[in-house]
Amino acid sequence: MNFTVRRAQSADASTLPAIERSAAALFRCDPSLAWLADAAVPDAEDHQMAIEKEQVWVTQSADNELMGFLSAIEVDNELHIQEISVSQQFQGQGAGRKLLLTALEHARKRELHGLTLTTFRDLPWNEPFYRQFGFETLGPAEIGPRLTTVLNNEINHGLPGERRCAMRLKLR
Repeated sequence: MNFTVRRAQSADASTLPAIERSAAALFRCDPSLAWLADAAVPDAEDHQMAIEKEQVWVTQSADNELMGFLSAIEVDNELHIQEISVSQQFQGQGAGRKLLLTALEHARKRELHGLTLTTFRDLPWNEPFYRQFGFETLGPAEIGPRLTTVLNNEINHGLPGERRCAMRLKLR
């Protein structure tokens, strides 16, 4: 499929919640995580704030339909990926991969030390996906306070801690 990656624009904010909800439907494949398919997602206003801070990239199809997005913030000289979501109809076509490669290139240009994220250990589109790009799963001694806080917040929001992990891709 032919598509482009670009910085998100204000007009995109209203579409991003629907993309995230569509992507979350994949969690229905795991009975213990099925509830995530119906969980609340950030609204258009939340996305608008991130877009204004240039923290969001989107993939756009040749017919101008938004396919997916990646949201990330710079913290501690690393780019922390907060979310990658691709609409169901576009999954498996390289949009998520291209978004991740765009974030990686952005981090390199900014001369950041690496990229971080938190994800599920045992879902094929999570930890195994990121390992393909060189991300390493961090052990307890490697996680540090920032990622520990992220993981704890996720647990407080109902995610199963034993299935979550923090990952890092070192650039320097």
